[in-house]
Amino acid sequence: MDLMEYQAKELFARHQVPVTLGRVVEDPADAAAAAEALGGRVVVKAQVKTGGRGKAGGVKLAADPAEATARAEDILGMDIKGHTVRRVLLAPAAQIAEEYYFSFLVDRANRNYLCIASTEGGVEIEEIAHTNPDAIAKVSIDPAIGVDEAKAAEIVAAAGFPAEAADVVQKLWAVFVAEDASLVEVNPLVQLADGSLEALDGKVTLDENAAYRHPDHAAFEDKAAADPLEAAAQEKGLNYVKLDGQVGIIGNGAGLVMSTLDVVAYAGEAHSGVKPANFLDIGGGASAEVMANGLGIILGDAQVKSVFVNVFGGITACDAVSNGIVQALELLGEQANKPLVVRLDGNNVTEGRRILAKANHPLVTVVDTMDGAADRAAELAAQA
Repeated sequence: MDLMEYQAKELFARHQVPVTLGRVVEDPADAAAAAEALGGRVVVKAQVKTGGRGKAGGVKLAADPAEATARAEDILGMDIKGHTVRRVLLAPAAQIAEEYYFSFLVDRANRNYLCIASTEGGVEIEEIAHTNPDAIAKVSIDPAIGVDEAKAAEIVAAAGFPAEAADVVQKLWAVFVAEDASLVEVNPLVQLADGSLEALDGKVTLDENAAYRHPDHAAFEDKAAADPLEAAAQEKGLNYVKLDGQVGIIGNGAGLVMSTLDVVAYAGEAHSGVKPANFLDIGGGASAEVMANGLGIILGDAQVKSVFVNVFGGITACDAVSNGIVQALELLGEQANKPLVVRLDGNNVTEGRRILAKANHPLVTVVDTMDGAADRAAELAAQA
């Protein structure tokens, strides 16, 4: 789960990271009072779960409460990279002497953690990497040791930060570990005119696999901003991610589904450029209820023109999957109104195909190969 800036700062404050929380408002009428309470001169910042807010016009300086209201009116309702701004954070304008970039993240390739830091903060790290890669320090972190005083000093020295930043580094590490985060990023981490350090911005991604350890994290979920299909899938316990395409995807196993996305994208190049519409992994079970839930979610996406069901029978055999598909179509009734291309392989595949052939549902086409099924699903989506 990605957090908005104000939420990340709340987590920072819990772990004594130097930060100013500011005030969050959803109505421009409340901006003046918030600015007044913060000293008058404020920065008004869009709260969305994406970067590039400044470039998009979502971060503006206001000299007084009246201007804060005007800037809030400008920003609220904006679309930033597909995210609608529903709230803004007002923070006191800071006297900045230096801007740094800092982050902790999971280094999956090397099975440990990584710190990335730079004295060139305030811009996206990708831009720094492109324009001045030598300005970026990367320090590997052993999960068994973490960031103690010695490692913090190593990070600070490698990055070229002032020595006093070591304390902030350790506190940010406490956020990363204690909150089960996969990313903690501060851009910029600033040195103020008085020499003190402050996390002026914050980006945190929490590992949802550890949610059971953090019931308080549920309060960070922005249900109003959640995609309604993803929210509905979550309620039904489905592993679903909406994408911007026309071919709905259902598979059993994350690896198979990822491969299916690739073959559909490739096949789509020959059929008007159609693309996968979603990631949906139904896991090892493919009962009628699970299949109906999955199909219901996908068919509820107006962009979907065809559905590709790609299943490799294992513990759940192909005949059980086929029965699930047939029963799911019965359960969905008129809601099932788009063509399905089904590819089965693995345990009991012959019986699975026989069941679908016997059902002879007008919406279902069975194709033996994965590439052939992807091509047919893409063709049907393009025709629609």
